Amino acid sequence: MSTTKAKIALITGANKGIGLETARQLGKQGVHVIVGARDAAKAEQAVAELKQAGVAAEALDIDVGDSASIEAAAQEVERRHGRLDILVNNAGILLDDFALKPSEQSIATWRKTFDTNLFGLVETTQAFLPLLRKSAAGRIVNLSSILGSNAAHLDPQSPIYEYKLPAYDVSKSAVNAWTVHLAHELRDTPIKVNAVHPGSVKTDMNAQGDLTLEEGARSSVELALIGADGPTGSFSHLGQTLPW
Repeated sequence: MSTTKAKIALITGANKGIGLETARQLGKQGVHVIVGARDAAKAEQAVAELKQAGVAAEALDIDVGDSASIEAAAQEVERRHGRLDILVNNAGILLDDFALKPSEQSIATWRKTFDTNLFGLVETTQAFLPLLRKSAAGRIVNLSSILGSNAAHLDPQSPIYEYKLPAYDVSKSAVNAWTVHLAHELRDTPIKVNAVHPGSVKTDMNAQGDLTLEEGARSSVELALIGADGPTGSFSHLGQTLPW
């Protein structure tokens, strides 16, 4: 079992994109990062990249769409470290067909999206919560999106008013609601739970993004490292509160 005094962070879907950049930025802050990914080879490749940049990192096999994988991952982190200080639920998918109207998206798209973006996130959190309780100040960061804001979708002046990807959007609305419920449950503990919007970041999932990965990871990193006086049950982007 690890005896490291550094904070230990698990980032799911961290072999590329915002997840990998989040791992890099946390590592630069002295955090020991666990790169969670469903592809072991890609996770190891990401770890090698991080180590080359001077970051303390290790790989972890975890598929948030697979219950057995989640449970095995939690057992492995317990075996290696005995605790977890930071959980960044970064893994997510966007499957909506941009050419279809909301009512035309397939039920298969809805189910698969929710299996990863919501049910996988909740199940991962449940599995690692006992280890987060062993931390002096556990932090849970849920990757959401402004596309999960019902208020923004209803506002004709909002930049997302005409941008409707229902399965993805509603899954993120549900992530926001889960964040509020879990934060309430843990309000009398040292654990803080928050949702973040990374911004419109240029990634494999979002080719039209206008922010860099460095900018996109910043909100997650900030909430992962907040002190005892920091928020819980919030939804924000770079410290700015967003509408639910």
